[in-house]
Amino acid sequence: MAQPEDPIAAVKARIRAATISARARRTPADLVRAGSAIAQHGVDRWRGARLVAAYLSLPTEPPTAELLAVLATGGTRIVVPVVTGDALGWADYSPGDETVVGPGGVREPAGPRLGADVLAAADVVLVPALAVDANGHRLGRGRGYYDRALAQVSVPSVAVVFDEELIEEVPIEAHDRPVQGVLRPAGYAWF
Repeated sequence: MAQPEDPIAAVKARIRAATISARARRTPADLVRAGSAIAQHGVDRWRGARLVAAYLSLPTEPPTAELLAVLATGGTRIVVPVVTGDALGWADYSPGDETVVGPGGVREPAGPRLGADVLAAADVVLVPALAVDANGHRLGRGRGYYDRALAQVSVPSVAVVFDEELIEEVPIEAHDRPVQGVLRPAGYAWF
């Protein structure tokens, strides 16, 4: 006998599919414009931060490379995630560092791994998202890496999305961890 479909999981799957499809239609010029705007807003907000936990964006995600480059040039220490089993570890990152392709096709620094405790020292954690709502509910890719990582710390976290990915409502489950802000090409906002 078939199990009834989980309605929250079904809505999340629909939002994920629609967002991934829309992202695939973006042109390289769209991505460059979005990355520049995100960098400007991010630098305005975190210039002078001691430590920013960020991520190396996938080709269809809102670009983070320019933001990370400007922050690093200004002296901010950048750490990015590395997948270790079912958890996120972290590694120092500077633009131009050698990277390798990790699980899920995500680029990771090839250098030494840091423990998860480095996250507690971050001024902010920039989190990838497919969608976010004004209550800070974030929709990721469904593997739970960031939900588990954010459950261990109390530092501010900010979802990075394209403008139209700030939506009316993201369905949530008990394990989902909210973010405290959003960074998108149109600007930055706390929730």
